[in-house]
Amino acid sequence: MIGRISGKLLEKNPPQILVDVSGVGYEIDVPMSTFYNLPVLGAEVVLHTQLIVREDAHLLYGFGTDAERKTFRQLLKVSGVGAKMALAVLSGLSVSDLSQVVASQDAGRLTKVPGVGKKTAERLLLELRDKLDISVAMAAGTVAVGEQGSDVLNALLSLGYNEKEAVWAVKQLPAGLGVSDGIRQALKFLSKA
Repeated sequence: MIGRISGKLLEKNPPQILVDVSGVGYEIDVPMSTFYNLPVLGAEVVLHTQLIVREDAHLLYGFGTDAERKTFRQLLKVSGVGAKMALAVLSGLSVSDLSQVVASQDAGRLTKVPGVGKKTAERLLLELRDKLDISVAMAAGTVAVGEQGSDVLNALLSLGYNEKEAVWAVKQLPAGLGVSDGIRQALKFLSKA
């Protein structure tokens, strides 16, 4: 019904923003990935939107890219996932990161998103497996890592390294390396970087 909003950005109160379109103010919930890329207050903003009509409310969700909106729609189709959880997933993981997580079947990274438990993460991985464009992850320069790489990645994330650093270090590892050796070598790469 409302597929796109273009207007002046009036307020930013995470995760909600207010956009003035010809004198009408639209309250729009956005994922944090979109929120961080918003212009300054008073500037023009264009968002791809999804209108959710419930018995007690009409809720508008906005996205900086069409890929985010498409992913949001796919997340809504997963049983037990509502709009708030889908927004939380997109706030915690970019579209390419989510595609990578689904490709590598890495439930551990999904459970780091607030509100996503182990069972929900497993359901997301199962139901999104054939629905997300895995080529998005490859185009973004991220490569799905094998089971050992996934374990090394989780270890680095739990040690406090950010996702970008951890993925970079895992990519540097030679194939066929064990988990403990992989962690040791990844830490050496990160200490030199």
